[in-house]
Amino acid sequence: MPVMPFRHRFPRRVDWYIVSLLATIGLATLLPARGTSADVLGVATKAAIGLLFFVYGARLSPQAAFSGLRHWRLHLSILCFTFVVFPILGLAFTALPPYVLGAELATGLLFLCVLPSTVQSAVAFTSLARGNVAATVCSSSFSSLLGVFLTPLLAAVLLQGNLGGGMHFSAGQMLSILVQLLLPFGLGQAVRPWIADWITRHRRITMVCDRGSILLVVYSAFGQGVDAGIWGRLSPARLGVLLTLCALLLALVLALSAWAANRLDSGHEDRVTIVFCSSTKSLASGLPIASVLFAGKDVGLAVLPLMLYHTLQLMVCAVIARRWSEQPVAEGRSATSSPASDAPAVTA
Repeated sequence: MPVMPFRHRFPRRVDWYIVSLLATIGLATLLPARGTSADVLGVATKAAIGLLFFVYGARLSPQAAFSGLRHWRLHLSILCFTFVVFPILGLAFTALPPYVLGAELATGLLFLCVLPSTVQSAVAFTSLARGNVAATVCSSSFSSLLGVFLTPLLAAVLLQGNLGGGMHFSAGQMLSILVQLLLPFGLGQAVRPWIADWITRHRRITMVCDRGSILLVVYSAFGQGVDAGIWGRLSPARLGVLLTLCALLLALVLALSAWAANRLDSGHEDRVTIVFCSSTKSLASGLPIASVLFAGKDVGLAVLPLMLYHTLQLMVCAVIARRWSEQPVAEGRSATSSPASDAPAVTA
């Protein structure tokens, strides 16, 4: 009997992006950024995200960006998942007996469910899966802007007595979203006539921006958790229950959003956008909002469900995006999708 060649025993090559995510988590656990290093990391993360949106702005034609803005059915379905379906599922999970999670983790899980969708991760995964990048930029950015106001309102209604102190918000949070995300995108659109061809010829630049920004966010978030000492304050059993609930929540929303996309008869590009924008939650928005909502209380345990969910969504969505990127796309493309020449291609 002939011996099967070694390469055919394991036909799937190693997904080095997932390996990089796990390695980043390990590095943040062993060597979290502190002091000046943490400040430098924060600046680097913001710069990477700004560069990411500048590149997308330069690649997307104005017609594609405008068509993404007009796709109201897609945006409405995503907002319903973000601010309606998620809170309903969160209320169902927090109805478990108190000894399962405890008050602090239950509060954190519900807080996770009222957050807006992530922006940079959703755009990066949509790009990897050859989805509707223009619609993803519009939908996720609008979700983040709306979340500045709607997340505290939902939290006040749903968390009730678990929040202490008043809720105070400044225009700085909205300004940060505009400056860090939408301004670079607009600048990219402005200089597109001069640099679009060059960026198209150097597609690896987009890949570095996509993956680099996500890895920086993961390292920063886990480093903050380690520095706050939250990992040693939970029993392995309770941490396992929390991780299981976060995984179940992600699986439910992924399944429901895929079903909704099929009901809307969405093409491949719009289906990708609906699934990734509906199922992801923003760590970048969640941490500063939590510091305001839980002022004077223990923020570490309150944001632990968000950190676990965020990590799960990165790993799971990376696998889904990778698989979708390898599938052939039907010729009948969505009318509101960006043209194939505008969708950033990412090599493995």
